[in-house]
Amino acid sequence: MKTVDIDPVETRERARIFGPAIFAVIVGFIIAFQFVEPAPPNQIVIATGTPEGAYFAYGNEYSKILAKQHGVTLKVRETAGSAENIRLLEAPSDGVQIAFVQGGLKDEAKTDQLVTLGSLYYEPLWIFHRTDLTPRRIPDLKGLRVAVGPEGSGTKVLAMTLLERNGITSENSQLFFNGSQKAADMLLRGEADVAMFVTTYRTRYIRQLASSRSITLMGLERAQAYALLYQYLSVLTLPEGTIDLANNIPARDLKLVAPTTQLVARSDLHPALIGLILEAAKSIHFAGGGFEEEGEFPAPKFLDFKLSAEAERFYRSGPTFLRRYLPFWVANYIARMTVMLLPLALLLLPLFKLMPPIYRWRMRSKIYRWYAKLTALDPEYHKGEPPARLEEHLAKLDRLEEKISSLTVPLAYSDELYQFRLHIDMLRKKLQKAREVETDHR
Repeated sequence: MKTVDIDPVETRERARIFGPAIFAVIVGFIIAFQFVEPAPPNQIVIATGTPEGAYFAYGNEYSKILAKQHGVTLKVRETAGSAENIRLLEAPSDGVQIAFVQGGLKDEAKTDQLVTLGSLYYEPLWIFHRTDLTPRRIPDLKGLRVAVGPEGSGTKVLAMTLLERNGITSENSQLFFNGSQKAADMLLRGEADVAMFVTTYRTRYIRQLASSRSITLMGLERAQAYALLYQYLSVLTLPEGTIDLANNIPARDLKLVAPTTQLVARSDLHPALIGLILEAAKSIHFAGGGFEEEGEFPAPKFLDFKLSAEAERFYRSGPTFLRRYLPFWVANYIARMTVMLLPLALLLLPLFKLMPPIYRWRMRSKIYRWYAKLTALDPEYHKGEPPARLEEHLAKLDRLEEKISSLTVPLAYSDELYQFRLHIDMLRKKLQKAREVETDHR
């Protein structure tokens, strides 16, 4: 097996030349690393709603998709609803990074550190009442027993906004602040006259109430006025017979008002996770159904909070190029490293392209710089000088040779050093011959 001898001189010289370049690269690496996003966490928490509500069900769907497809754990936290979700997002140490939030609740936020990822679906305001009552408008509910949603819920916020706008308060009506399923049960048992809910039509208790003969769904005759007064509300039409064609429920077209459900996040939520969550949202909500048309959601519309920059990019371009072809963690790692490696490459390419020529120049300059002194001793420049003067030049040449003999260069450049010594020997002979000629002439 052949062994390769390492030239210590060459190693030392290369270290002198390439050492500063390597140091510059290390410094550049450290500086670039400061701009690299930290790796996304593999576990986040989403605030949803009550177990019987749509938020909780959707939260579990998101959790299954993220875990199965991307290895990200999405912990689903049960809450009272949207208002509580906003408080949890704003709590610095609570651990909630993202939440479902009903549209129109921006005023519930105390800071500007929340962003939205977009709207997901319509959440109509459902107003159910006992069939033996005949309210047509919200003012007709005055004096009745009304369930308006639990504390911390978006239902309560919207219900109280519309009730108070129509002069209905706890002073002139009996208001209940119960959970959705309990409110539905109270209405079915006759313990409440009216129950208000803000949720998707897919929710079980909405279907339960809509199919009950003792309960009637009330439309809003002034839906357009409410939508004009509250810009986050859209007007929807529930066509006659939609709930039950055989029994013609509802018996006529009903106008409903609806905010949308938004995904709201802390502004420091990792950008890579935003794209991942929106991919899950698209897989769940894109198909539409009911009041939502196919492809209508998720969408950057009907927003209360500022749209996240990463979400805006997602709606404009879809998943990143790497995410289209690579698993999430691989794509994210490459994207993070690209931020650091691109500037380093821009530094390395010119730097190490220059280093070899600089190294060669430095090694040769160790020898070439002596040629000026050698040329100065050439007899051609000293014709006619006395022998003593030529003797002095020979002495200088000896001293020059002595200095050159202590010069060390890498083996790759030793031929040039030997060549220089041959030139010294040739010049010595010429000086000696010139000295003899001058001596004979004198």
